[in-house]
Amino acid sequence: MDQSNRYARLDLNEADLIAGGRHVLCAYSMKPKQGYGYLETAAHFAAESSTGTNVEVCTTDDFTKGVDALVYEIDPAQELMKIAYPVELFDRNIIDGRAMMASFLTLTIGNNQGMGDVECAKMYDFYVPPVYLQLFDGPAMNIVDLWRVLGRPVVNGGMIVGTIIKPKLGLRPQPFADACHEFWLGGDFIKNDEPQGNQVFSPLKDTMRRVADAMRRAQDATGEVKLFSANITADDPFEMIARGEAILDIFGENANHVAFLVDGYVAGPTAVTTCRRQFPSQFLHYHRAGHGAVTSSQSKRGYTAFVLSKMSRLLGASGIHTGTMGFGKMEGEGRDKEIAYMLEQDSAQGPYYHQEWLAMKATTPIISGGMNALRLPAFFDNLGHSNVIQTSGGGAFGHRDGGTAGAKSLRQAQDAWQQGINLVEYAQSHAELRGAFLSFQADADKFYPGWREQLGTV
Repeated sequence: MDQSNRYARLDLNEADLIAGGRHVLCAYSMKPKQGYGYLETAAHFAAESSTGTNVEVCTTDDFTKGVDALVYEIDPAQELMKIAYPVELFDRNIIDGRAMMASFLTLTIGNNQGMGDVECAKMYDFYVPPVYLQLFDGPAMNIVDLWRVLGRPVVNGGMIVGTIIKPKLGLRPQPFADACHEFWLGGDFIKNDEPQGNQVFSPLKDTMRRVADAMRRAQDATGEVKLFSANITADDPFEMIARGEAILDIFGENANHVAFLVDGYVAGPTAVTTCRRQFPSQFLHYHRAGHGAVTSSQSKRGYTAFVLSKMSRLLGASGIHTGTMGFGKMEGEGRDKEIAYMLEQDSAQGPYYHQEWLAMKATTPIISGGMNALRLPAFFDNLGHSNVIQTSGGGAFGHRDGGTAGAKSLRQAQDAWQQGINLVEYAQSHAELRGAFLSFQADADKFYPGWREQLGTV
């Protein structure tokens, strides 16, 4: 059934929709299946996303038609479709009237993903008007709060040097804590990897007690604050709360040195919101494991990493993994810095829409995946700053002199970049950075030709 007479309004102007402030706008790449027209498929998509179905129903009235989602722009040659969703469509909490990301996803990425006339459809950007934006929690904490805990300047406080304890599974409590202590003697921040939780060989409470002791010892040895991101992800919100409360009790006087990691893609908006609302004084670390199932460039359905990250700021993530923008081992490219800018800035341009955040707190980019000291300067050049949390697993513990030296080499790489000093030159007077060249020689050969002669290692 062609529903374009009702669910398509190509006469609508995007600037007018934004000025009106009553619509969420979404831009999709959409391809109809063979034999279906572009506009009729787009209209069916909008109908399925809002008030319609595949047949006329007798219960529809004039008010219902007033909250239809409307296709307002198409470009079949570019497979581009834009839809305006009236804000009234989206579900609100009965306890406080706030918005919920689950409803946003149910409408914009819901049954429309399985429609028989749609070959594929993927969201590339969305715009949130002020009246809807103010109904989301937004972050309670971000990197500024961690800089404050670390005793750094709260403006341009620089990279927080972090790691992920490897292997991601298989360590018992004491070896895990020992690895934490080793890294903390040179670095700032350690996160649980996403599968680490309450395994039978590493019970959470026992592990956390030993990690808390390692933190105290490292702080005593270095005179510096140390940070730990503990995984509290669970199916049950009450289990998450129990884990969080137990961890804060164990860390005691160092409770403000603890972040909570939530697997936001696999556990969903409920898990992220549970952490945001139950523990607003903790840094909420959004881990996006599994997102590639829909965000990868190979996937033609779902949404992009940009959309995922933008949703995370609305939800209240303090920080989210954003990939390495082509400078590490994960899929990505340099222009992915747009993701970081949308997270960090109060006014930012996306692929299709300009978003004003209206002073909603920023979300911090967390950089992870195949990074080491030698790769950092080019990454910072591309991004334009070093105000990120950077977590290197192999880049720290793959250092030939161990995790402490690996952590120090990462910090030295940032110091060199901030001072505008060539990394090979800086390594001549910094032993740990020099060790990084010797540890990651394939990268050294690729990015710093002639380094052996300059460092006298020929």
